[in-house]
Amino acid sequence: MVAQKSAKQLFSVTLRVWRQAGPDASGQFVDYPATGVNPDMSFLELLDVVNDGLTVQGGEPIAFAHDCREGICGTCSCTINGKPHGPGHGIATCQLYMRSFADGDVIVVEPFRARAFPIQKDLVTDRSAFDRIQQAGGFISVRTGAAPDANSILVPKADADLAMDAAACIGCGACAAACKNASAMLFVAAKVSHLGLMPQGQPERNQRVLAMVQTMDEAGFGNCTNQYECSAVCPKNISHDFIARLNRDFFTATLRSAFKPTSAASGGGAG
Repeated sequence: MVAQKSAKQLFSVTLRVWRQAGPDASGQFVDYPATGVNPDMSFLELLDVVNDGLTVQGGEPIAFAHDCREGICGTCSCTINGKPHGPGHGIATCQLYMRSFADGDVIVVEPFRARAFPIQKDLVTDRSAFDRIQQAGGFISVRTGAAPDANSILVPKADADLAMDAAACIGCGACAAACKNASAMLFVAAKVSHLGLMPQGQPERNQRVLAMVQTMDEAGFGNCTNQYECSAVCPKNISHDFIARLNRDFFTATLRSAFKPTSAASGGGAG
């Protein structure tokens, strides 16, 4: 006779959550006890349960961002016990399960900390700086909407694989939140590299890297000092090797821009 599996052991934790009413308000940590925690609950499900309790009590629910809850959208950006997206490797906050914690744990939850990611409320930050960087150059002009167009330019498999690795970036911002300088270099490197590796991405290659790096600097992100905290917390395991590729592309584009002939020098100017 097969023995029945025992019920999952429920446990209790305390959430120490950063509460901030708005962008200009001062914030503080507030403790919330959570009992009857199922180890198979996701971290966001636990926040839902705590918020249900706060709502019943007439309190203000904890504001946090989420969408897909499948590790794709990148909006569930929280720092948990000092690490963006919490314990674990290659996962977003929504993929973190309570079995990663023990009974009686105090779990410190706060928003991503970076000057370019201003806090909107509680755990929600404004990460539109990443959108502006993407809009500055993260596009191509070559038509790719039809199969014949896609098949007309062959791509070496090694380049295609590397481009796909870079394209896995979901723009969550963990790289900047983990970096002591709040650098966005890993994000920019991924966006520049995945297009720069493709033949279709060559027409804008130099313009792309110059525009995206300039927009990154204007947004207030810091410089990279090669500590690699960024790749250590990336939920998509994007390698910091892409930063070296970005630096090479930026150096080449800067030289070409500096020595680009003027219209007069090339014979096209007025006599």
